Amino acid sequence: MERELVERERAAIAPQVRRVPTDPAGFAAWFEGLRETGPGQGDALFPWLAEQATVADLCWFLRQEMAGEAGFDDLVALSQLKLAPRPKLELARNYWDEMGQGHEGGMHGPMLQRLADCLPSSETPPVWQALALGNLMVALATSRVYAYQSLGALGVIELTAPGRSELVNVALKRLGFDGGARRYYALHATLDVRHSQTWIREVLMPLVESDARIAPLLAEGALMRLRAGERCFERYRAELMPSAAPERRVGAR
Repeated sequence: MERELVERERAAIAPQVRRVPTDPAGFAAWFEGLRETGPGQGDALFPWLAEQATVADLCWFLRQEMAGEAGFDDLVALSQLKLAPRPKLELARNYWDEMGQGHEGGMHGPMLQRLADCLPSSETPPVWQALALGNLMVALATSRVYAYQSLGALGVIELTAPGRSELVNVALKRLGFDGGARRYYALHATLDVRHSQTWIREVLMPLVESDARIAPLLAEGALMRLRAGERCFERYRAELMPSAAPERRVGAR
């Protein structure tokens, strides 16, 4: 079932992947451009969360996001198996940051759990789009067939998360969540900017330099992850903003 899921997603993006540059500089420019033009970028949901969402709205959104969270630290650990030294070292540095650089209080997973513990209990099940996103990331990271797709998917999270994290942090602050609860989103609004730069320089470009055939596989992972996120945002807007205009995109972030 996992293989069917991934292959269906690959087939959907095949026309886009055929246009991806396969030289290192061209690929890096294409990849960085996803921040502005990739699926789901500039979605109106996030300014709305920052400016208008109620506590109940934001809690519903956060529960969905947590349901789709597959554990970035574990995904990085699985994806670094048998990589060449240069990209492997960058994934190691990324993993060390996820691990709070050896301090339990700085670990990102427990940091998110502290926010979860602040939310009121709810029996509302996660929407399928959130679960599908998490399942996709696990499917890529746990199968060596999709090793390069996993690296592309993880890299595009680092690329696109800061702007969304910043707006979620604004929403949390506006609605009275304390600094400890907000720390996960506040941190990722800044840290992922550096992670994205080094991921492109130390992971993606060296891999494409080593073999141009890797570029389309990295692109597949990035586009699959962005499409899965876009489906989530569309579903979240349908639940939280049913009377909003159908326009999805706002100024690029």
